[in-house]
Amino acid sequence: MPVDYSRLRSLTARQIESVLLRDGFERTRQVGSHRRFEDIINRRRVTLSRFGGDTFPLPTLRSIIENQAKWDASDLVRLGRLRRP
Repeated sequence: MPVDYSRLRSLTARQIESVLLRDGFERTRQVGSHRRFEDIINRRRVTLSRFGGDTFPLPTLRSIIENQAKWDASDLVRLGRLRRP
């Protein structure tokens, strides 16, 4: 199921970090404002640039969700970030 990014444009770094931790990721390291989260079981790795309440540009958000965390719309519904259509 494809992700409707128009409903996710207001996600902040803090909110994404919360969802990552809920999905089994652990914070493994930090260099400056960049935090790395890893899910060892499913071999996924996400790097967040932490700017507090700032939202991400669409290409960055898409990279975090699709390429790094490997989430689809059903995962985001399960994690409470999207409602079922």
